Amino acid sequence: MSLSAFFAQNAPAEIVEEVVVSERFKEDGKPIPWKLRSMTEGENESIRKSAQRKVKDKGVVTTETNTDEYLAKLAVASVVFPDLKDAKLQKSYGVVGADQLIKRMLLPGEYAVLIQKVQEINGFDKDINDLAEEAKN
Repeated sequence: MSLSAFFAQNAPAEIVEEVVVSERFKEDGKPIPWKLRSMTEGENESIRKSAQRKVKDKGVVTTETNTDEYLAKLAVASVVFPDLKDAKLQKSYGVVGADQLIKRMLLPGEYAVLIQKVQEINGFDKDINDLAEEAKN
């Protein structure tokens, strides 16, 4: 095994995949794929912290993460195309904000597909037991 395989220049910095999130958005009769990108753990941590709130219960302060808000922000950060931050696109759906836009644009099942694909591209699709087994091999 070589340590050089772990050097930054030898590892892909970002993964970009095209995924058909919805069959409803078509061009020339064909569904238009969305482009999704992976992110760093630093970006993920920032997104997670932005979805956290301090909660005081019986004098003890804890931090809770709003999972729905976190996943929406993770999706927004991962979507490269369509540009969810485009003001014209947001206006066409009568919303302000990319996280509100994807919730208005997509049907519940389509939103679930998007969230699933975003989690996969960012490495959240593997079970911890699968990761442990891979590490053994």
